[in-house]
Amino acid sequence: MRIKWTRNTAAVAALLSALCLSANANAAEDSGKTRIEPRNEHFAKSHADQFKTWEATKESEEIDDALAGDPNMVVLWAGYGFSKDYNKARGHFYAVTDVRQTLRTGGPKDEKTGPMPMACWSCKSPDVARVIDERGEDGYFEGKWARLGAEINNAIGCSDCHNTGSKEFAEGKPALTLTRPYVNRAMEAIDMKFEDQSRFDQQAQVCGQCHVEYYFTGPTKGVKFPWDKGTGVDEMEAYYDEIGFKDWTHGVSKAPMLKAQHPGYETWREGIHGKNNVTCIDCHMPKVQNEDGKVFTDHKVGNPFDRFEDTCAQCHTQDKETLEDVVATRKASVQEMKLRAEKQIVAAHFEAKAAWDAGATEEEMKPILMDIRHAQWRWDYAIASHGVHMHAPDVALRVLGTALDKATDARTKVVRLLATKGITEEIQIPDISTKEKAQQALGMDMDKMNADKAEFLKTIVPEWDKQAKVREASY
Repeated sequence: MRIKWTRNTAAVAALLSALCLSANANAAEDSGKTRIEPRNEHFAKSHADQFKTWEATKESEEIDDALAGDPNMVVLWAGYGFSKDYNKARGHFYAVTDVRQTLRTGGPKDEKTGPMPMACWSCKSPDVARVIDERGEDGYFEGKWARLGAEINNAIGCSDCHNTGSKEFAEGKPALTLTRPYVNRAMEAIDMKFEDQSRFDQQAQVCGQCHVEYYFTGPTKGVKFPWDKGTGVDEMEAYYDEIGFKDWTHGVSKAPMLKAQHPGYETWREGIHGKNNVTCIDCHMPKVQNEDGKVFTDHKVGNPFDRFEDTCAQCHTQDKETLEDVVATRKASVQEMKLRAEKQIVAAHFEAKAAWDAGATEEEMKPILMDIRHAQWRWDYAIASHGVHMHAPDVALRVLGTALDKATDARTKVVRLLATKGITEEIQIPDISTKEKAQQALGMDMDKMNADKAEFLKTIVPEWDKQAKVREASY
């Protein structure tokens, strides 16, 4: 049933939102707590240089369709949201916009519909830290993604990484902090308690709140980092296997799959920069001077080569062109291994389907499906880590090599199994040469998905924005 918004219902919703916010504000005042300030614009005057450079992340407005560039990924993520839509990351300015617009979050009709949990907001906004502070973790995580859509409306910014209510911040000091309780627990699990770390490690940790591997767990589908055994690809794989976790069941092979998120923090720790205390800040948010000669941290997070003299040249003696050639060579090597692994894993998925169709049993398929699971996890771990060719190219190549090995193991086993079923000819893969053809081969109704999303953006999102405006007017 579709929601039919009217002027009266919108007004009532806005009023209720304002009343709820007022109640929260009164509760916060009564308890002596200071509300976490989620509005980045609130700091435009007190931290003008940082705000202006943060705002400049909106310059990365182009949307780059990763599935169109590599249709293999549609098949690799069959049955999961990423096969619908996967765009390369844009600037922090677009964090809320992009999670609203992606097909992965669907087209909710109300707070109880839609495919994704509330946890999908967790890295998108300082409003998340505010809501957790006001309602507790369970009060934030429970329910579907659309439940608190009107509460999460400010893009990644100041209060995600800084204690903006502290005296230190008011005095112009960084006042870095971890704003999500589940991140504190994860860091302590690897003996990296935030308060005990050096300034360099703390700088990396605040970025590591989001640029990490994580999964959703428990009754409320809360966020957890799988670091109980360590932060390497092997340790996390062992952890997931031990607890029997899967993100989804593959739509072609029926393998119990893992979806790597963006393990930048983990791969950085393993790479040469991480081992030498060169942090995310040094390369992506360098110290620069404003027009008055005052030094500040540039918050236009982006490619280090765009500000070469302030980033790479602070350590490297090579010129920009030389280093760009080195990085391009490493990136090409990673890309080659990525595509080689993809080819084998895609084939394994379709061969596994052929085995099921031929009457294979679950017991016969189990070792094959585990090889597929491990192969794709390793492939995904390497390619989902933004900038891995810069952070740890040696790690990426090693992990992709093991992905290729495990995919080959899966194919060897499934071919032998198929032979016992009387099938010896090569299994044909459908035409997946474009994103559209791959989605069609999987039977995906993209017209409906796009229509549902368009309706959601037209009807629900404007009401969220109205309610957020009323709520923030009460601050």
